[in-house]
Amino acid sequence: MTQPPHTPDPPQGKQRHPIPKEAWPTKSEAEASLLFSPITLKSGLVLSNRTWVPAMVPWRASEEGFVTPAILEWYGRLARGKPAVLVVEATGIRDIASGPLLRIGHDRFIPGLSDLVDAIHEASEGETKVFIQILDFLTIRRRPEKERYCTEILSLRSDHREGLRDLSVNIDFDDDKAVRAALAELTEEKLLTILSSREGEDLMRGLRERVTDMHLPHIQQLPNILPSLFSEAALRARESGFDGVELHFAHAYTMASFLSKLNHRDDGYGGSIEGRVRLPLEVFSAVRQAVGDDWSIGIRFLGEECVEGGSTLEDACAYGVAFAKAGADVLSISRGGKFEDAQEPKVGQAIYPYTGQSGHACMPSVFDDNPPFGQNLPLPTSIRQAIREEGEATPIVATGGINGFHLAEQTLQHEMADLIGAARQSLADPDWWHKMREGRGDSIARCLYTNYCEALDQKHVPVTCQLWDRLLDLGDEPALTTDGRRRLVAPTGSWEPRQSPPES
Repeated sequence: MTQPPHTPDPPQGKQRHPIPKEAWPTKSEAEASLLFSPITLKSGLVLSNRTWVPAMVPWRASEEGFVTPAILEWYGRLARGKPAVLVVEATGIRDIASGPLLRIGHDRFIPGLSDLVDAIHEASEGETKVFIQILDFLTIRRRPEKERYCTEILSLRSDHREGLRDLSVNIDFDDDKAVRAALAELTEEKLLTILSSREGEDLMRGLRERVTDMHLPHIQQLPNILPSLFSEAALRARESGFDGVELHFAHAYTMASFLSKLNHRDDGYGGSIEGRVRLPLEVFSAVRQAVGDDWSIGIRFLGEECVEGGSTLEDACAYGVAFAKAGADVLSISRGGKFEDAQEPKVGQAIYPYTGQSGHACMPSVFDDNPPFGQNLPLPTSIRQAIREEGEATPIVATGGINGFHLAEQTLQHEMADLIGAARQSLADPDWWHKMREGRGDSIARCLYTNYCEALDQKHVPVTCQLWDRLLDLGDEPALTTDGRRRLVAPTGSWEPRQSPPES
């Protein structure tokens, strides 16, 4: 797969929080820990320990959504660290073009996905269980140029003509072409006074469909369409050999938007908590019916949205209880990552949901006001407690800045969660779980939490880690990005970064 040349921007801001020191366990201490003890899911799936690698999009699929050699290498490398569960990236359930993202919306994707499962099982020597995260997303467009928006995209209304008249523009108002040209000649400031708030957002942020756009027939029909799309995709996942599926009900995408307190649909699928959770439960039910009780279904959802008027932890606790009672095998908790507060994109770019405050809440960094290490742990703790109080034992995955043994072990010992998810740390050193378990923690390359990887994801180019190219000379010949500046896969063997991460 060919990617455009790209040199990543350096991390921005002043680092405020050093990486905490860690007294790594000996091999015997690791073996006796709760972190490396087994757990059995309701489906009967036995996980060898409590380690979990959440879904990350590496931008290595083909433009048609197929598994590529680069995908096999990426996941094979993560699997060599032998996490208990490795979740494959967010994979589209519709058979539509979506760039270099994996897809599962047709049977033609099954052979490649089967190869991916085999590669992960082989690389982990059969220890790692493989889930695939499946999602739906609505239409989103790049921010248009003002002239193109006015002359091609905008649907003319009488208000636009009246606005031009108020500005004393002298044109033939019966001539649509002249009206469009006059609008295009206005400054952005004046144009925004004429456009509706939604039109102004389409101009400045790019068109984005919402689940509340009930004037659009295909949005009205989502509750009738999505259960079958998800269930068919899950069945393909089972046929491909995956050990389970994770339903993506988090962040800025369709199912999370149904769960959002901003969902005011009046058709029974919005408004109250019961209305908002209705479609997610119907999707889960359809998936369960398709794949059976002996196959694992996880759900990834938000502990809070972190946007004005959005869902709170109280809502999340209610959702968690509903999912647990419905029979979910595992619940993975995230936070934020919404479109509503994302930064305004540049012309020609699409809005990215991890650039506002909710995005920083999702992936806190060392540049933020508060330390990122375990910052989001209160969310899974509260959700787990609410579920336990209802008599359910559904395991909870905690994520967000967990990069050391003691934080992970204390999280489990204090019953704040049942499994430990680490995405950025697993990217920095895919072997860290195995090194920790073997008593070799001092050789772990620790994530710097600068979100260098996230900045690459935002540009839709192959995601890498800044540590990978700060290495001692290993004598290897790694695969590189097309500009020759970045490794595409983490080093193998025993390696350490040239410059050790700062420690407190």
